[in-house]
Amino acid sequence: MSSAKSEPLAARISRELAKRIISGELEAGARLRQDHIAEEFGASHVPVREAFRRLEAQGLVESEPRRGVRVAGFSGSEVREVAEMRASLEVLALRNAVPHLTQTILDEAEEATRAGDRAGDVHAWEEANRRFHRLILVPCGMPRLLRAIDDLHTASARFLFSGWRSEWETPTDRDHRAVLAALRSGDAEAAVALLARHVQWIGKESPRQGSRGLGRGRL
Repeated sequence: MSSAKSEPLAARISRELAKRIISGELEAGARLRQDHIAEEFGASHVPVREAFRRLEAQGLVESEPRRGVRVAGFSGSEVREVAEMRASLEVLALRNAVPHLTQTILDEAEEATRAGDRAGDVHAWEEANRRFHRLILVPCGMPRLLRAIDDLHTASARFLFSGWRSEWETPTDRDHRAVLAALRSGDAEAAVALLARHVQWIGKESPRQGSRGLGRGRL
């Protein structure tokens, strides 16, 4: 049985809708009609409602009494909140991951950074960026913490994509390289300090025109 077929329907629906929201295909304020989504996925309303609950927990949609479910917007304060939360949680994860980081993991993280340098668009860059963070954090062996960080990365991706609709200039990520250099030298305290500063950078940029854009922050 394929993983797609074995995946719960509610999870598949929420994943697909999240992808549309994060990419900007579904914009802030767009109404999500339960009956239309159920028809699209050949589902009853039960998995659709569960998908909506998952999306609401991620901060991607909001449920309004008697008005249904709409794609949530975001403000500058929410961008800063996500940055602060990510910095705190990723530092915790990295502290616990450090004893388990191997040369192979660090080499893979360095390749992820090089892939980001080569990225031809914002989506490819975000994928490489997320891979770098996961590689150095997953060895912490704390699945609940990692799930929370994944949700925050999803929010960060949405902020990023909203600000890069019409132009893209691939950044060179010196922060990633500095984190790796500290890890390779065994300086865990320097690594976590660099990671915290790196992640908090997105909180220093506010979305342009409310929910419609994010400046050139790093993620």
